[in-house]
Amino acid sequence: MRTYYKNSSLEDIAHKVETGQRLSGEDGLRLLKSSHLLELGRMADLVRQRKHGDRVYFILNRHINHTNVCVNRCKFCAFGRDEDNPGSYTLTLDEIERKAYDYRGRGITEIHIVGGLNEKLGLDYYCEMLKRVRLALPGVIIQSFTAVEIDYLARINNTSVEKVLSELKEAGLDSLPGGGAEVFSPRVRELICPKKMSGQRWLEVHQAAHSLGMRTNATLLYGHVETMEERIDHLVKLRNLQDITGGFLAFIPLAFHPRNTQLDHPGKSGTTGYDDLKMLAVSRLMLDNFDHIKAFWIMIGPKIAQVSLSFGVNDLDGTVEEEKIVHDAGAETDQRLPGEEIIRMIKAAGRVPAERDTLYNIIREGF
Repeated sequence: MRTYYKNSSLEDIAHKVETGQRLSGEDGLRLLKSSHLLELGRMADLVRQRKHGDRVYFILNRHINHTNVCVNRCKFCAFGRDEDNPGSYTLTLDEIERKAYDYRGRGITEIHIVGGLNEKLGLDYYCEMLKRVRLALPGVIIQSFTAVEIDYLARINNTSVEKVLSELKEAGLDSLPGGGAEVFSPRVRELICPKKMSGQRWLEVHQAAHSLGMRTNATLLYGHVETMEERIDHLVKLRNLQDITGGFLAFIPLAFHPRNTQLDHPGKSGTTGYDDLKMLAVSRLMLDNFDHIKAFWIMIGPKIAQVSLSFGVNDLDGTVEEEKIVHDAGAETDQRLPGEEIIRMIKAAGRVPAERDTLYNIIREGF
């Protein structure tokens, strides 16, 4: 039985989706430019249903942002500071260890650590951090340090990314988050993060992590200066690398928050719910070789995240507990969402909640 609309302007793409054909970049661009939001959602939901049935994942996790001192000072970021800024901070190893111990025995299965590029923090600081967190939280998966941080550690230590990743892995690192990708377009990066590593370098770091057996996530920051064409090019590049390595776990579109950034100006208020749902749906349709599409409720709000479960999304991230980067840019969401509330949201949407770990091993299901 056909599920696509006859005589729709997207009928040919819908037919590809129904028959399991890969969409082209041109198809993706048409989807992003389309105003038929419900049709996009229906197509994306078909793909989600095929991959996961009614199961929706979440995780009990904890974020730690160890420093906001950053040499890059990207224009889209409200979190980074110069070292002499009154609002700058760097956590000591003892402080990070105490934060980890605070969550011992509380059921979390993942700890997520990312921060700025602080030139006073060497590789030994990161290795010791991992060792202490591992001792404090045995069995918890450590998904930490963006590709940008990995590349920076390689450069300041005059060594290879592979060497840095190997040392961090030996110290306790299990997985890389997807941050730092922004938009791969050189034009965009020159405008919003001219000091940051290239998009190609981001892909190379993740490929190196995959070659060492690490699974990683991927992101795209949307809603600032990028074009629709640049968004699709970003997705195609991720899909191409996933074809080669199969190492990506999930894709997370990140909605730009302009407040307190250098891109903040009158009339710039961030993305709308319409934008967010469309981006999530198109991501699900384009990234056919990614198992999971995640709605990061911190950025788009719990209600839009819940609605996104009918737009191709099968993961609501987790409890988070503490988050500074997006909130410095004006996020109005809470910094913590109790697991019980996530379960309630999933069930209210007619889906089956499944608590997972970082690698999508199911811990509990159904509730």
